[in-house]
Amino acid sequence: MTRERGKVDAVAKGVRRPKSSIGGRLELFAEVRVSLHKGRSLDVVTEVRTVRSHWSGLVRPDAFATASLFAETIDLFCEPDLELPEIYALLSGALAAVAASDAPGTLVPRFQLRLLHALGLAPADDACVRCGGSFDQHGAWLDLEAGGLGCERCYGARGDAHAFEASDVENFRALGAERGAGAALRATMQVARATDDLITWHLGRRPKARALVHELT
Repeated sequence: MTRERGKVDAVAKGVRRPKSSIGGRLELFAEVRVSLHKGRSLDVVTEVRTVRSHWSGLVRPDAFATASLFAETIDLFCEPDLELPEIYALLSGALAAVAASDAPGTLVPRFQLRLLHALGLAPADDACVRCGGSFDQHGAWLDLEAGGLGCERCYGARGDAHAFEASDVENFRALGAERGAGAALRATMQVARATDDLITWHLGRRPKARALVHELT
């Protein structure tokens, strides 16, 4: 994932040889400055310099699984050669947070919701997706088919498992907020489930690394 070109497919020839000059710098989840030669189908890595590596913090099983989920989710959402500097910054910050966290799995919902915001896919958190009315003390309901949250007047009779308490609605807003804007780092149980369902709904499937994160959390 690059800042200038977005997702790029490239090959590092001879990287597994013991005397490779770039093998040690191409660590998983490391931020690097890389030179690429334009190939017919794949770019070729010719030079690599390490900018930042969190390997000592990410080598733990739970942290590695969480970082893998972040990378896989971005890979599934993003098309090649599409510049997405906000996504790049999100991934860079998320990997640093995972490396420093004692409970990296709890960071997954915030990452998921921030990613949806960056992609323009996050549902509105201040108005009912059906009637446009505001949420009150009764909370809200997540409607995946409509792509948003519904109010008590439109969804009160449903009583399904996607119900949000008023505190969940506040947590949902804070979880998707930018840093310094009253953001929350951890999600309530209902909000964590909802963000996971939103990711699965948009992708049409659940990322493979999600099961491993769940097992290790």
